[in-house]
Amino acid sequence: MATEQEKNKRRLQELMERPGNSCCADCGAADPDWASFTLGVFICQRCSGIHRNLPQISRVKSVMLDSWLTPEVEFIASTGNNAAKDKYEQKIPPFYYRPTHTDCLLLQEQWIRARYERKEFVHVEKQEPYSAGYREGFLWKRGRDNGQFLSRKFILSEREGALKYFNKHDAREPKAIMKIHTLNASFQPTKIGHPNGLQITYLKDNSTRNIFVYHEDGKEMVDWFNGIRAARFHYLQVAFPGASDADLVPKLTRNYIKEGFMEKTGPKQTEGFKKRWFTMDDRRLMYFKDPLDAYARGEVFIGSKENSYTVLPGLPPSTQGNHWKFGITIVTPDRKFLFACETEEEQRDWIAAFQKVVNRPMLPQEYAVEAHFKHKP
Repeated sequence: MATEQEKNKRRLQELMERPGNSCCADCGAADPDWASFTLGVFICQRCSGIHRNLPQISRVKSVMLDSWLTPEVEFIASTGNNAAKDKYEQKIPPFYYRPTHTDCLLLQEQWIRARYERKEFVHVEKQEPYSAGYREGFLWKRGRDNGQFLSRKFILSEREGALKYFNKHDAREPKAIMKIHTLNASFQPTKIGHPNGLQITYLKDNSTRNIFVYHEDGKEMVDWFNGIRAARFHYLQVAFPGASDADLVPKLTRNYIKEGFMEKTGPKQTEGFKKRWFTMDDRRLMYFKDPLDAYARGEVFIGSKENSYTVLPGLPPSTQGNHWKFGITIVTPDRKFLFACETEEEQRDWIAAFQKVVNRPMLPQEYAVEAHFKHKP
């Protein structure tokens, strides 16, 4: 005869088969093997670690390894992931970033706290920090020349269509004005060396400019991030009046397709190969001397195969100089670009990233970007 424990484990296995319960309630990862018996949801191991930091709200157990009481199992049976979603996500703004299992820990933690602890998507007034259309505060910003992080005042204004920062706390004129229509933000904790590190990019004279910021308070940093997304969302709603939310949301912010070190040679292909940090941002391949440089040393536009762009493994036989072993050649209508990777795995990953872009037909506005690249000095 089955014990109570065996019955409870079997019941939990059955509950995991129900619609909505086969993915983590918080990040969507497949086959969650933990559950919160106070919230009534199935979650993955990574999210369970965040729930453990909220003991007043969520108590978690491993579905398979821990022992379960019948009332705990029955509470999960009466709730489940779909019911929790209906309860805690009633009024989520379309621009609010919903992290997945591939996102950094900060985004996931603040998403979980926003849902269950602060109940931001039940009480709309709690969305004020990122929904108001105006935000100001101080962030630690990395200095362009000396690499030191210094406190700088930032103002995000939808009315002005810009994010600005000031070098002195009482300065009247901003040090930089970043137009919302060219703005992007991406969490980069490893690169910046801080768990709350955010990389903000914008176009200055049609070249990409990077700034690196953080705030000690994780909520503050995620509010800035969602504030930027809100400003971009409202700008795009005006720019594309017929577009649906589903069309606009993917355009709010973007993570880079791939980043990492490769070696490159110059246009004559006679100079030696130099190690550079590469960032693939949509169709712009940028290279930097250092990952935290403010400006790229150069940018390469990568179009589509219909427009004579090709990606080839290896380097031409005539290639000179010492370089890493695993080469990549990008053929454009104007010239060939030669790169070298340190490992075969890196070569494979970069080729896959380039191929993904080359296989995608170009959009009308991308032709204008391509034309500008051809006329760059």
